[in-house]
Amino acid sequence: MKFIVHEHHATRLHYDFRLEIGGVLKSWAVPKGPSMNPADKRLAVRVEDHDLEYGSFEGIIPEGLYGAGSVLIWDSGEFEAEGDPEIALRQGKLRFTLNGKKLKGGFSLVLMRGRGTGKQWLLIKTQDSFAQRDWAIKEELTPEKKKKLIEKIPPCETS
Repeated sequence: MKFIVHEHHATRLHYDFRLEIGGVLKSWAVPKGPSMNPADKRLAVRVEDHDLEYGSFEGIIPEGLYGAGSVLIWDSGEFEAEGDPEIALRQGKLRFTLNGKKLKGGFSLVLMRGRGTGKQWLLIKTQDSFAQRDWAIKEELTPEKKKKLIEKIPPCETS
């Protein structure tokens, strides 16, 4: 199964973490982005599912539309869930392994119980051989890449 992380420069920079589960991309907005440091517990807010085709999207969401701003693929690859991922999500704890260009090894998504609307999760890196205590996220959207997005990639279609 596939995973994708979009770097999304909307009202505020955040990272959209997406896992292919049940024929859709289950999605979480991660304000500080994923981390390879097991000490970091990153807030991941559950958002609406996306069609699988959205995983390859890079471009500009026009002003006036939800999520307006630049979107590019920050990382992608394959993931493998421990057990049935749909059951694990319903139970509030999904463990999985990522094999991406940047994100590798074990991770967990854990529902924060007793807080808010039930959409707040934590994305946590497992202590394994891929863990990096001094890891820091690096933004990919340079001014040059943003210019290329604007020039070469048409805006997403409105519906």
